[in-house]
Amino acid sequence: MDNNRKYDLEERLIKFAIRMLEVSELLPNTKAGSHIAGQLVRCGTSPAFNYGEAQSAESLKDFVHKMGICLKELRETSICLKIIVLKPLVNNPEQLKGDLAECGELIAIFTKSIKTAKSDKKE
Repeated sequence: MDNNRKYDLEERLIKFAIRMLEVSELLPNTKAGSHIAGQLVRCGTSPAFNYGEAQSAESLKDFVHKMGICLKELRETSICLKIIVLKPLVNNPEQLKGDLAECGELIAIFTKSIKTAKSDKKE
């Protein structure tokens, strides 16, 4: 069961990364659009890569650090998505509601995982 959960999270992160690439391609070819697109490509794909690194962590401290990087990048992605919606930089900002929700769920998962790992460390 635990391996399935890891696989599910990895799959979610990969699908999320692909979606962020798709969203970046929807942005206009303007200074603002290009800037946000570049940022979204970096922070929106980073959690998938860093989660892979976390799975090969050399210690609990290393694991917590790499999971923390995932969390930081997800929070940055959330802010990018909010900017895209509020500006708006896409024709139909409503289409990003699901992406914002998924990002929020991933943030919650990583926050809980880090908290659990840190409490395991204390025991």
